[in-house]
Amino acid sequence: MTARTPSRREKLRQATLEEIHAAARRLLVEQGTAAVTINAVARQVGMSGPALYHYYAGHDELVGAVTAGFFRELAAAMEQARDARADAPAGERILAACRAMRAWAVAHPAEFGWIFASPISPPDRRPDSVRHRAAQRFEQILLDLTAELWRTHPFPVPDTDAMPASQREQLTAYSASIDGLLPPAAAHVFLSCWIRLYGLLCMEVLHQLDFAYTDLEPVFEECLRDLAHALALDGTGRPAG
Repeated sequence: MTARTPSRREKLRQATLEEIHAAARRLLVEQGTAAVTINAVARQVGMSGPALYHYYAGHDELVGAVTAGFFRELAAAMEQARDARADAPAGERILAACRAMRAWAVAHPAEFGWIFASPISPPDRRPDSVRHRAAQRFEQILLDLTAELWRTHPFPVPDTDAMPASQREQLTAYSASIDGLLPPAAAHVFLSCWIRLYGLLCMEVLHQLDFAYTDLEPVFEECLRDLAHALALDGTGRPAG
């Protein structure tokens, strides 16, 4: 079926939305999160605050849309790094996607901070929301790669019976929520890796380690080596052994 050509009005609306997003991003980068208000964004694009409500119902909806754009940009960078090694083992593609995530975050610290620090409004929690779909695309990249690795080269997992009941129940629920892509024990390994990776990256972007490090790339690479070991990979991302 041939795609419908957007009307002139639709093209103008899309152009205005892109201008609004660019203005919000500029305010964020130059002045910080608090500067991104309806009135400030409207002034940047040469319209009144009330006029901007023709495009977004309020500040929360604007934040959700801008955040979705950042998620899509970050996901695209990770997907590009992954797909550049399409014929490589899953482990190599995992490491490539992780490095691409750090590269984007370091190059766009304000946007990365906005993604993970901005509050999620109730409408954005709906599975059909723009923000939720964009976040899910981002989250799915490493999850799918880890699931592929689990299918082809299963990595060591802990004994979930030895875990506290609450943790075991939560892992079981998470495994069900991802349609069993990873069983609870493998999900524990995946989440542990993600928590460490994300935690280090947040500390770098938010300058929480500036007292000790001026260059965190070697620390990040050390973290990747530890994650590779947890996934039974060697330093290049190939199955160890």
